[in-house]
Amino acid sequence: MKLHEQSQNLGLRIVTIQVVAFILLAVLGVRLYYLQIVRGEHFQERAENQRIRLIPIPAPRGAIFDRNGNILVDSRPTFNIVISKEPLKTIDTDERIPEYSRGLSLEPQVVTERLNAINKQTDFETLILKDNASMQDIAWVEAHSLEYPELRVELQPQRFYPHGKYMAHILGYVGEISPKQLESERWAGLRPGDIIGKGGLEEYYDEFLRGRPGYRKVIVDSRGRIQSEIEVVPPQAGQDMVSTIDLDVQMAAERQIENSASKRGTILAMDSRNGEMLAMASQPSFDPNIFVQGSKTREGRKQIAEYWQDEERPLYNRAIQGRYPPGSTWKIPMSVGGFQSGAMTESSNAFACGGGIQIGSKFTKCMGNHGTPTLIPAISRSCNGYYYRLGLKMEIEGIIDMIETFEYDRRTGIDLPNEKIGQTPKSWRPIVEKREGRWPDIRTVYASIGQDTVVVTPISLIRTISAVGMFGRMYVPHFLKEFRPIVGTEHFDERPGFGFQRPEPKIIEMTPGQQKMIAQGMADAVTGGTARVVNIPGFDVAAKTGTAQDGDPKAGRKDHAWIVTYAPAFNPEIAVIGLIENVGFGGTHAGPAVKGVYEAYLAKKNPQPAEPTEVAKR
Repeated sequence: MKLHEQSQNLGLRIVTIQVVAFILLAVLGVRLYYLQIVRGEHFQERAENQRIRLIPIPAPRGAIFDRNGNILVDSRPTFNIVISKEPLKTIDTDERIPEYSRGLSLEPQVVTERLNAINKQTDFETLILKDNASMQDIAWVEAHSLEYPELRVELQPQRFYPHGKYMAHILGYVGEISPKQLESERWAGLRPGDIIGKGGLEEYYDEFLRGRPGYRKVIVDSRGRIQSEIEVVPPQAGQDMVSTIDLDVQMAAERQIENSASKRGTILAMDSRNGEMLAMASQPSFDPNIFVQGSKTREGRKQIAEYWQDEERPLYNRAIQGRYPPGSTWKIPMSVGGFQSGAMTESSNAFACGGGIQIGSKFTKCMGNHGTPTLIPAISRSCNGYYYRLGLKMEIEGIIDMIETFEYDRRTGIDLPNEKIGQTPKSWRPIVEKREGRWPDIRTVYASIGQDTVVVTPISLIRTISAVGMFGRMYVPHFLKEFRPIVGTEHFDERPGFGFQRPEPKIIEMTPGQQKMIAQGMADAVTGGTARVVNIPGFDVAAKTGTAQDGDPKAGRKDHAWIVTYAPAFNPEIAVIGLIENVGFGGTHAGPAVKGVYEAYLAKKNPQPAEPTEVAKR
């Protein structure tokens, strides 16, 4: 009986074992199917990646030239110390901080930031640990290649600005893309550590200046060391840009501000016939090379911090971001507005000066008593009383119409980022009427001479002055002359060349007679009025000076000195304006600065014959 029961149990056990074995084999088979068939391609690719690496080859950015082919911005080869993500996965990176800091002369804070950044990236990514490495840095990395396989030396292009702080506000600089920028659609496709333009033309035209990186496909060993190279795809450089800048005129403008009393201000020069900017100097300025080369060093960070804290505001582009009362230079657009509003005509344009005007209990002075001048002497003598009465006759609505005509209520459209818009009675009127119950006449009087509720940017003012000289043709100011094409390759598409997409100029309504009267007034200001300092024999300049109050005169701050000009007076080809901050009279300070720019322009236009050599003399 027992033998029979045991034989029955043995059979049950065998069946049980067979079932369990079948289940285990089925599970194993499903798992093998999943790994081999379903995820097979993934694991094959992963295994391949552990053996083959793609090492990016950075592309040099396009160079920037002036209109005559002089180099303004270039890229130069430099050695960088690069760190790889993969070898760090099995390392306590905190232990590396003091070692890298000591070996590469880096601040621990910088090393920590770079290690945190690389740890957030995906496998096989790289990041620059130190750029512009010295021979000592390179020797240290090579000597510790077995100890620190995550480090290697790479030859990469680095942006270089040969003229230092000159033109910094036009050109901008480059730097690593920020975490916030990485979230923007504009920078889609870029990775942490990529270099982009920041400020100036570098930022505005970054898409075209930035090159397309290539790569090296290499085989590495288990420690990430390169064993052999399989393929090299060369990068495609960025497109070269030819700007409208004339380097000689630009440098003359820079030196004029440097030699001014306050050394603060801006000078702009524009081709009146098409809006091409020949020069835009704004000082104080900064050295863009500091932002490129020194942001990871103690000295560089200190210099950048000083720029931000400097009360002189060297990072501030006064030409497109500065908002200043235009003072008497405002009388030129006011003259156009006077005609357009019907407040005066070509045959009837005399207003009494009266030495000033009485509004309520307040008497607002002129600089003298000019009798009852017509428009031409009113401009040449800069008669405030004339414009007080012209403004009152135009009424504030007429002044606002003029503001809209010359587009002071919007950006000029210049191809630079961060342009500001002026503030005028158009923007102030709702605020004043809410606060004071009405728009008082005294504010119209002040607005008529470019004070109180009027502040404009220098770029908007040169656009106006140039348009007046060009019989109302108002162009968009711009720096782009051309982007040169790049031929396509096996790996990269062709990049076609192109020029500035210049819109048709806005036409300001002026009759030839009205334009001639304003031009004559400005020409007379040069030959016998307030702008005599820019009188250049053989080259007729039309000009208007301005001396604009900066805040409360009792506070002790001197006035801003202005001058706006174009030349030749009756067939203009160039407009030049100058603003020197807090120095006093426009004719005394801004006038000589602008004259210096004209002299540089004329020296190029009419070069003096070279001295004959001794051989030629013989």
